[in-house]
Amino acid sequence: MSQPISVAQLNRYVAALLDRDANLNPVLVKGEISGFKSYASGHLYFTLKDDEAAVSCVMFKGQTAKLRFRPADGLKVIVTAKASLYDRDGRFQLYVSDMTADGLGDLYLAYEQLKKRLAAEGLFDVDRKKKLPVLPRAIGVVTSPSGAVIRDIINVLSRRFPNFCLKLIPVQVQGEGAAASIAAAVRRFNERADVDVLIVGRGGGSMEDLWAFNEEIVARAVYASRIPVISAVGHETDFTICDFVADLRAPTPSAAAELAMPIRREQELMLLQAQNRLKLALGSRLDKQRQRLAHLSQNKIFRQPYALTDRRRLDLDRVRQKLCQTMQQTHSQQDRRFSVLAGKLDALSPLKVLARGYGA
Repeated sequence: MSQPISVAQLNRYVAALLDRDANLNPVLVKGEISGFKSYASGHLYFTLKDDEAAVSCVMFKGQTAKLRFRPADGLKVIVTAKASLYDRDGRFQLYVSDMTADGLGDLYLAYEQLKKRLAAEGLFDVDRKKKLPVLPRAIGVVTSPSGAVIRDIINVLSRRFPNFCLKLIPVQVQGEGAAASIAAAVRRFNERADVDVLIVGRGGGSMEDLWAFNEEIVARAVYASRIPVISAVGHETDFTICDFVADLRAPTPSAAAELAMPIRREQELMLLQAQNRLKLALGSRLDKQRQRLAHLSQNKIFRQPYALTDRRRLDLDRVRQKLCQTMQQTHSQQDRRFSVLAGKLDALSPLKVLARGYGA
């Protein structure tokens, strides 16, 4: 090329070469995330590096919505990207369309990240766990209406407490939209006043099958529930985020039913025993009160009820008599004093003085 070209032309030419290269569009690149930045726009910017080199990367909002884990500095990942040149400043970078964890699976990484974050917020704290009612009026169940879970729960409850009351809100337990369906059902139950405990669960499966119960939207709904929640997801060896947030975890849905509802015969026996204890306690208290009444009835005040009032009446008469005497004495003393003062006043009268000749 004999004629000089502009910087912009050069950059556009190189960008076009990169865009046409089938080996670079797309390309899989693995490395460690560094300098990670997430903006309010939803776009992600970071550097992908290894021991020998580094490359700038950008992932736009449309692609970030598909991520199941949160990218962060230090994570080793594999990105699917398009290699290109940003012609404005000539910076070579990767436009990332997908990202997976390198080593740890995406789901496991997302699970651990959410678990750590929610634990830091206090959603797993034991002191905020609600106690289950001893005898619930009704049990709410959030699960699939057609799976083995609801049948197992009904069978267990039928054995333990015939004529029990169960309310079911059917939900999708796996696949797209399952987490939103489960969270909405928990919130709907909390709008009712006739349910005292909730069972949220499903049967066993792979981590992918159980993933809806690891979603943050489900964890938040369970945490916010005013109704105690029993989580019964999968088998005994399966642990989900829902298990940690719930007030109680059951290893299986059948075990959840056993935890939620006592055995009727045991409750009836407990009530009978309590009734007998109450009768004995009342009988003992009545006997003590009868004995106390019999003892008090032997008191003189009960045998001669007027003796106390007669004595008080005599005391009152004596006080009245003494008061009258005191008033009479005081009145006589005041009369005599008045007479003496009147005599003195009369002796000093000007008329008396004139009558004795002082006015001549």
